Amino acid sequence: MKTLLDNQTNPSEEALRAIAHMPTKSLPALMDNAFVQKLTDAHFMRIAVLLAEKSYREGGCPIGAVIIDNSTHQILGKGHNTLVQENHPYNHGETSAIRDAGRIDFSRTTLFTSLSPCDICATLIWMRGFSRVVVGDVTNASGNETVMREKGVQVDVLEDTMGVALYARYRSEKPELDLEDWQGLSALKTKQNK
Repeated sequence: MKTLLDNQTNPSEEALRAIAHMPTKSLPALMDNAFVQKLTDAHFMRIAVLLAEKSYREGGCPIGAVIIDNSTHQILGKGHNTLVQENHPYNHGETSAIRDAGRIDFSRTTLFTSLSPCDICATLIWMRGFSRVVVGDVTNASGNETVMREKGVQVDVLEDTMGVALYARYRSEKPELDLEDWQGLSALKTKQNK
């Protein structure tokens, strides 16, 4: 089957945006194995950031994630934070991508996340046995990289400037939503009572 993205195609921003927005199960119709082999960590991180941008444009928290197979580089799952869009208090970018991937052996995968994982996502990452996590923003949030490393997860930081700027803008525009996403509605009540 002829695909749109093949060995003749460069991984442009437009190509990465198409990958970010197409359902995971449909990706083999978009890109062939030769194209997938061209994708680097920076490309996968940019896809995660484009998913974060999608969430931001939907009025949500700009956090996206992508899961790839370590040997084939095929995308197995991807997602973005839907706290606002689905009224879902713990569907963060990482959990959304894990749900999209389904019941697989995560020890053979790498998770790319546009922002340093929260406590819950970091715990889920080591509980599910991910071999590697690549974090795209430790400027706006960090802290769980050491915990994941202590649990045996290889953690690499590959900051994406677009993602760092997007999260900083979101945090300044919607500080209450940022606090709710990290700590829940009770944190907002506590802040208001101070």
